[in-house]
Amino acid sequence: MSAQHVNNWFKRGVPLARLDELAELFCVNRRWLHTGDGPKHPTSILRQPRQPEAGEGLVAVSTMDGRLLPVPLHELHEGKLVPIKGKYLRLPAQALQKLGVAASQTVCMIMPATNMAPLIPGNALLAIDLSLTDVIEGETYALLHNGTLRVNCLSLGQSGTLCLHSHDRRNHAVERYTPAQLRSQDLKILGWVFHWSHFRQKRAE
Repeated sequence: MSAQHVNNWFKRGVPLARLDELAELFCVNRRWLHTGDGPKHPTSILRQPRQPEAGEGLVAVSTMDGRLLPVPLHELHEGKLVPIKGKYLRLPAQALQKLGVAASQTVCMIMPATNMAPLIPGNALLAIDLSLTDVIEGETYALLHNGTLRVNCLSLGQSGTLCLHSHDRRNHAVERYTPAQLRSQDLKILGWVFHWSHFRQKRAE
């Protein structure tokens, strides 16, 4: 794709013969690309908060039963998750239960980069549910990419294309991987990031 192609599209519109190809490339809806109508993305990247059901509400930490479960801190060694001896994050058992997260399927890791800042700063402590690897668009996941840990917001494009979004959009463009590229680059979803915590980088002035 050249700059001249893009210039021609601005002048004459996107050719119908390439609509499907370009919609997949840009992870947008075919109709939106063609006419500008309807939602831009197959599902909005901005997650809408779920309305609590009757009788359901947020549980304050202060009202929990106080039982804490030790979740082991892991690191990557030769592309595999390895627990760090004696290192744990203790999470409220009731909070995990409310989220439907099993402690046996949970690991903690250190945020490897700053692409999700300021939402998730670099070196923040992450809790990851290894049992949830299906893409729920707009949610945040930990991934393994050629043996390297990554954290991104995910969405699905056309024909199974996986789109990786960063919170810091100014410095990190959307990345798109076809099913063939996912296999060739050994890119797989490790699990759902459901908790993160961090300290401020410096004292208030």
